[in-house]
Amino acid sequence: MPQLDPATFPTQILWLAITFIVLYILMWRVALPRVAEVLKTRQGRIDNDLDMATKLKEEAEAVLGAYEKAVAEARAEAQASLRDAAAAVAAEAARQHAELGARLADQIKSAEDRIASAKAQAIANIGSIASGAVRQATERLVGTAPDERTVSNAVAAAMKSRRP
Repeated sequence: MPQLDPATFPTQILWLAITFIVLYILMWRVALPRVAEVLKTRQGRIDNDLDMATKLKEEAEAVLGAYEKAVAEARAEAQASLRDAAAAVAAEAARQHAELGARLADQIKSAEDRIASAKAQAIANIGSIASGAVRQATERLVGTAPDERTVSNAVAAAMKSRRP
């Protein structure tokens, strides 16, 4: 193998140095500036993207804040509407309750009047029934029918003495 021959080492080292220097100069003057430019462009794009992301985040936070405020206002408005509706329903229920109470009071008064009238009529009828019963009993016991006026006066006197 010729590359392992020690006689060719000095020329190989010379060509190694020349090749190394040429490649070093090419890398320093051509390749590395292009790589640096690409890195600089990439860093600029990353910075722009980060700035834009920051702006979009701030806008999103502002929109979220506005949304939460709108939701809170809508909830407050809904609760106010609900309270108003509940108050209206309660007022209507109270009105209907009062109306029903008045109607029932009128019906109770009317029923009490009818009961009082029926009671008075029943008491009056009791007097006439009692008079008839007393008249028949007296006629059966005594054998003669007593005068109707006398029996009515006696029954009325007995009923007056029994009333508290």
